[in-house]
Amino acid sequence: MTLLELNTLIRNTLQDAFPSTLWVVAEISEMKVNRSGHCYLELVEKDEATDELTARARATIWSYTFRMVRSYFETTTGQPLGEGIKILAQVSVDYHPSYGLSLNIKDIDPTYTLGDLSRKRREIIRRLEEAGVFHMNRELPLPLVPQRIAVISSATAAGYQDFADQLGRNAYGFHFEHRLFEAFMQGSEAVPSILAALDAIFQEEEAFDAVAILRGGGSQADLSCFDHFDLAYAVAQFPLPVVTGIGHEKDETIVDLVAHTRQKTPTAVAEFFIAGLLRFSERLEELERSVVAATREILETREEELEGATFRLRGAFERHTRLAESRLRRGGQRLLTGSSRLLYREKQELHRHRFRLSAATSGITGEERHRTKQAERELRHAIRRLLGKEESTLGHLSSQFRRRIRQKLADNRRILDHAAQTARMLDPGEILRRGFTLTRQNGKTLRSAATADPHSPLTTLFADGTTQSQIIKTTLYDHPETLLPGGHE
Repeated sequence: MTLLELNTLIRNTLQDAFPSTLWVVAEISEMKVNRSGHCYLELVEKDEATDELTARARATIWSYTFRMVRSYFETTTGQPLGEGIKILAQVSVDYHPSYGLSLNIKDIDPTYTLGDLSRKRREIIRRLEEAGVFHMNRELPLPLVPQRIAVISSATAAGYQDFADQLGRNAYGFHFEHRLFEAFMQGSEAVPSILAALDAIFQEEEAFDAVAILRGGGSQADLSCFDHFDLAYAVAQFPLPVVTGIGHEKDETIVDLVAHTRQKTPTAVAEFFIAGLLRFSERLEELERSVVAATREILETREEELEGATFRLRGAFERHTRLAESRLRRGGQRLLTGSSRLLYREKQELHRHRFRLSAATSGITGEERHRTKQAERELRHAIRRLLGKEESTLGHLSSQFRRRIRQKLADNRRILDHAAQTARMLDPGEILRRGFTLTRQNGKTLRSAATADPHSPLTTLFADGTTQSQIIKTTLYDHPETLLPGGHE
């Protein structure tokens, strides 16, 4: 028997054994479509436990059948007909003497593939949960101000352009930094390219606050790459929060499930980041109002305390002055009274001496009268010395008393001057004269660089006038308190 005769016998035997079509379960290992529209496949079967190949066969779908089968399959399953998908196909067994055994596919049941895809999806989720990574990315804290964003998308994707435009033109003027890490977002190259982008971001982890995976639009059939175990595993345990905007609303992919936050579209992802900054900005404004109110309350309290202290100081000074004046008057009165009494006694004593002298000299001789006059002169001289000494003592006491009064008044005046100087230092005009300024914009006082409108002019108040200026650049500091007097910088 020749080889042709043997192959012909095999063909006739197979035709007799398989006169009609059969439904066969197999996995598509390879798939190619030529220019004529014919589809050539390699079907395989693998061991469920070991994943080893147990069977292989070539298959063909002729062009007129392939157009209808593929369209119905992809519309029903939402998945492209391609490699790695398990199908239930209606086939006829063909054997050609020159080309060998081949299966001619007449139809494919998409409901079987749907069930298999659902089973695979559940299996991937189960594996992620058993590995303990399913919730890892969702448990990461999102930065308080997420402004540095790493974007994984295609450079030409409309969704990426929408995302960038939305961030750049936000109504609040918030500044964002985003860098594109290009990747394929569909097809067989999608998974390895997205994994490569994640690895590149990981190398610069400190430069970013979050990761955005953006796709935007397209058919449901192009989303199969986002149900891949390796990609979902990488996203789940990525050290930065991952936000997805793949652009589909009906179903969630496994990458959506393991990501930190899932948004429907790239535009919604941009709004998510803008809303985060808006919440932070509103919280800052609330804190600013609280600080201003607390500061105003403290200043008012201190002003009241200063006024009370000034009032008490003025009262104490007045009381002390009145007391000093009273003591001075009493001392002066006692001094005058003592001087008057002393002079009165001296005069009385002088009169007595004169009276005795007159009585004693009435009958004496001229010589005696001469001695008497001499004694009288000496007596007058002694009296003048005595009176001069008393006047000197009185003048010294008066001068000493005046010095003490002047010293006390000077001390009180210094206390009042110090209190007045302290009050002047708290005066707003004095604060401006020391070099501080007040900046206003659109009639409102600016208390933060973050609230400044770069398109409106600034009015700066000095002690001796005002200036007009325009914002060129705004820089916000992480720790502004260190730039104030008393800080460390």
